[in-house]
Amino acid sequence: MSVCFFLICWHVHYYYERAKHVCVRREGRYHLLQKAPTEHRIREAITLFPISTGGRRPFRFCCLIFFLITLTLSLPCILKNPIAALKKYDAILSRKQDEIRALIGRARALDKIAEKEKSNHYLKEAINNYKFVLTTHAHSLKDEQFLDVSERCIERMRFGGYFKSAIDIHKALIKKFPNNPKYRNDLAVTYLFLNEIPSARTVLNETLKTWPKNGFALVHYGFILKTVDNNHAEAADMFIAGIKTKEPGVIDGRFFFHLGDALNRIGRGKEAMEWYDQGVKEGLFLSKYQRSLYNVNRLKGQPWWTHDETTYQDFFKKLEKNWQKIRDEGLALLNGKGVNLFKQEAENLKDTGDWRQLDLYFRGRRHSNCDQAPYTCSLISSFHPASTCTRGQVKFSVMLPSTHVWPHCGPTNCRLRSHLGLVIPKNTFLRVAEETRSWEEGKVIVFDDSFEHEVWHNGTSARLVLIVDVWHPELTPQERKYLSPI
Repeated sequence: MSVCFFLICWHVHYYYERAKHVCVRREGRYHLLQKAPTEHRIREAITLFPISTGGRRPFRFCCLIFFLITLTLSLPCILKNPIAALKKYDAILSRKQDEIRALIGRARALDKIAEKEKSNHYLKEAINNYKFVLTTHAHSLKDEQFLDVSERCIERMRFGGYFKSAIDIHKALIKKFPNNPKYRNDLAVTYLFLNEIPSARTVLNETLKTWPKNGFALVHYGFILKTVDNNHAEAADMFIAGIKTKEPGVIDGRFFFHLGDALNRIGRGKEAMEWYDQGVKEGLFLSKYQRSLYNVNRLKGQPWWTHDETTYQDFFKKLEKNWQKIRDEGLALLNGKGVNLFKQEAENLKDTGDWRQLDLYFRGRRHSNCDQAPYTCSLISSFHPASTCTRGQVKFSVMLPSTHVWPHCGPTNCRLRSHLGLVIPKNTFLRVAEETRSWEEGKVIVFDDSFEHEVWHNGTSARLVLIVDVWHPELTPQERKYLSPI
């Protein structure tokens, strides 16, 4: 870069000297320029070039090229010192308001400042500057500039949660590049972020009419069929067709996760396991049974844990010692006015029967339901690995006879799940990976729910347990503090 800049300066200096005799006649401007910064002298020399060359157009064009190259070479300084870059672009724009490269550079500088300072203010400013370039100067942008600015603007909008604002930019990209399905797919994803399922479905449908083998559209349409329509058979076909294309964006743990689940639910469990194995080979899952997607990979993973292995044995002993008081609070809620506080399981995990839960702690926050179970919550609040577990919950769980819960995995390996048996009828079972156990009243069992687990209630009366999630013992205090809630 320094060599190129030197050559530019040398050429400018050459013609600058040719312009001297003109400059001195312009009120001593040349003498003033001798003390000016190099970049300012370059701009002024370029302004004067046509004078020394008789205003010939080819020379004026060369001067413009010199100026644009100089401006381009200054772009890397955005990365090193975006604030200084911003000032430079502001100086350029104060002289030439419509200089498109400077406008783009200004937006990028603001963008970099936002990243560096983690500033929402600068993020909004960057987005507004990108939008200004796209809306006011679209006619001046080359295709690659329009694409680059649009995609970065959309990415920044998504990062800031301004999904609705991105829709018009998506549509402008589609209009400008109608033969590229990528921009339609990107719009569909933004609609999914907004939970505008009908709009996402429409866009994906239109894409697949024109590009029926587009892998990205296939897996996302499969996602809608699976999670919204519960159309597991057609969803599985869509997932498989999309994944087999191996196009960018289709080798994703979420699609393998939902493909396997869809296959399980239509009786194709062996095929599901084959896809889980493939997910492991692709680096998407920790193992064929441990399929959580939000992980700290170094953590020890095993389906079942002893109390001592967790290092939380004293807390579990306290729960077991007080299990009858906890049971009585749970039953009082279940059999009294608190029965309406028990909500149906909301993740569509239930195959048959009735399974309800009452939250006490959720993502590390105390729930108002604790007012109805003060003793239980007092035990939890005194134990920080449970009460501060932002990737877990504490809840009463009641399951009625003839209930079956599909095989499923929790979202993260950052927690362990404990169950305190409160009311345990016969013929109730919990499988984790390849081992099936049951509960005992007054006893705590501990497992890692990031491993596949499945539940059967083949008994004749309600089963009641207290579920307490705790931080994985190998997480550091810093990790526990800063891991995003789930």
